Amino acid sequence: MAKMYYDQDADLSLLDGRTIGIIGYGSQGHAQALNLRDSGCKVIVADAPGSNAWKAAEKAGFNVSDAAEAAKKSDIIVFLAPDDLQPQIYRQSIAPGLAPGKVLQFAHGFNIYYHQISPPPTIDVTMVAPKIHGILLRKLYTENQGPPGSVAVHQDTSGKALPIALAYARAIGCTRGGVVETTFKEETVTDIFNEQCGIGGGVVGILKTGWEVLVEAGYSEETAYFELFHELKGVADLINSYGIPGMIRRCSQTAQYGIMSRQHRVIDDSVKENMRRLLREIEDGTFAHQWLLEGSIGHPNYLTLLSMEDEHGSEVAGSKLRELMPWLTKP
Repeated sequence: MAKMYYDQDADLSLLDGRTIGIIGYGSQGHAQALNLRDSGCKVIVADAPGSNAWKAAEKAGFNVSDAAEAAKKSDIIVFLAPDDLQPQIYRQSIAPGLAPGKVLQFAHGFNIYYHQISPPPTIDVTMVAPKIHGILLRKLYTENQGPPGSVAVHQDTSGKALPIALAYARAIGCTRGGVVETTFKEETVTDIFNEQCGIGGGVVGILKTGWEVLVEAGYSEETAYFELFHELKGVADLINSYGIPGMIRRCSQTAQYGIMSRQHRVIDDSVKENMRRLLREIEDGTFAHQWLLEGSIGHPNYLTLLSMEDEHGSEVAGSKLRELMPWLTKP
């Protein structure tokens, strides 16, 4: 069984006197920077000069600079820029500032596992990956709570890479929920697999297909949306709190029997085999190569796919319904 770490296993004093540079003030960047500061850490932020993220970091009271300056000034460099932009940022701005003894930390293992970034052997290379969106990471921290996360070490030059990573995990609130020790490969593969086959592509694909089946059978678009999309959060919350058996037991007996007796007719062996194929493409780098190539030519397929999501009938119906429920979205 993988080892779990909690607050009592992490020594926050290991961050004393160290400057932490957050490279990328996006969803995770803003949450981690704010949480670190509230934990008493010295934090500086880097983003593209003049960008909205730069302005937001300044407004939050951070010392903001470009990535090259932040890398030179930081003892722990936390790389939170988008995956496809990281290799170029690393080569141009981060690598020149990687003096021996520094720590280069990631929140996702993509560029290390797929060999897009090869740090020098004179530094520690670690990963702390909160298993939650940045907005919720910040919200939970302010409520004295924290989400689970994962921690990994790729290079331990100092002999203290894991303790320092655990101290960081505590400073952003993750050891409150518990962090699991993993590897860069395991975190990368399972994370991308989940995005494609689990709560990402798998759930999204099932919801859209179910909506299409109901509408094609003559049921209203609105009712189909409410039954499939709107009820998803309630089911997800129950699973998160009680597990799948606990969720099932909290449904009506009609729903319980339907879930248990029909799930394998929806997700059959052909779906499992498709998942195995996608897993192999993640493991062998096929997907990573495709995504990196996509970025190098300006993301044309990505933008087309995003437009198609906006145009799907379920979203056309759902956007109108959500306007009638303003409490679902906050400015």
